[in-house]
Amino acid sequence: MVKAVVLGAAGGIGQPLALLLKTNPLVTELGLYDIVNTPGVAADLSHIATPAKVEGYLPPDDGLAKTLRGADIVVIPAGVPRKPGMTRDDLFKINAGIVHDLAVGIATTAPRAFVLVISNPVNSTVPIVAEVFRKQGIFDPRRLFGVTTLDVVRASTFVAEIIGDLSKSSDIVVPVVGGHSGVTIVPLLSQSSHPLPAEVNTERLEALTNRIQFGGDEVVKAKDGTGSATLSMAYAGAEFATKVIRALAGEKGLVAPSYVHLDADREGGATVRREIGRDLDYFSTNVEIGPNGVERIVPLGNLSDYERQLIAAAVPELATNIEKGATFQRAPPAKV
Repeated sequence: MVKAVVLGAAGGIGQPLALLLKTNPLVTELGLYDIVNTPGVAADLSHIATPAKVEGYLPPDDGLAKTLRGADIVVIPAGVPRKPGMTRDDLFKINAGIVHDLAVGIATTAPRAFVLVISNPVNSTVPIVAEVFRKQGIFDPRRLFGVTTLDVVRASTFVAEIIGDLSKSSDIVVPVVGGHSGVTIVPLLSQSSHPLPAEVNTERLEALTNRIQFGGDEVVKAKDGTGSATLSMAYAGAEFATKVIRALAGEKGLVAPSYVHLDADREGGATVRREIGRDLDYFSTNVEIGPNGVERIVPLGNLSDYERQLIAAAVPELATNIEKGATFQRAPPAKV
């Protein structure tokens, strides 16, 4: 018996994400919330012959609280998508307030739920949620996740393209660490389950790394102002949510990448801090997920010289992103 909730369920990520969760046989209830159109999305999904009972709410009449009541897992894709010319700072100015208000609702109504943050910029929005929870006295770092799975999905796909066999893409595993934007995304291609062909030289390696880091820009440009990476993000979000749901159901040994507070596993987090050479609060790496959330933070392991350079470039940017999220929570901008 698992109740999953999608906050931002009528949007470009929210609708396909809700569809994928509706098809998950472990989900018995699916709560949908957005500022528009959610009852219609819920009605549409409710006709699908899978176990989950679907309900959709709008803000009036305590719609957020009704959606969250009894939630085991809450996924947040709410907010505006990135458009051409829009920076992560532009996104932050809009999405930070949205995520903050949803976090207050979660803290009030579903304080023990696992919370999966998709809303960008994840490097900053996860700290916003954490600070809201801390103020409410319910912060448990093991139960808060930034969803970075799309970076791994892209890395797997792009490596399969280079190998020349897309049928292997679902089997290829490339650890991607750091954060979830631009240079903070660090693919550990030296640890790929399927090694790159010998003819991949430094120039091609750098091009592949850049493509993984800025894959979102590729989609924004291709959509020509009509949207961002919504479908692939919904797929990646559902993949990660499914692992969390399986862990809730008692499955052991589930490992997935996530942007987490490094105190979720103090020993593992301390190791990662030593590996990156800085005392950051948040970092994305593989984590083992159990019925209580993060069971173990997996160290980065052996890195190439190039990967160490990428981490050195990522860490200062991550520190700035983290501080921006935490500062927003401590002193929210005045409403105009």
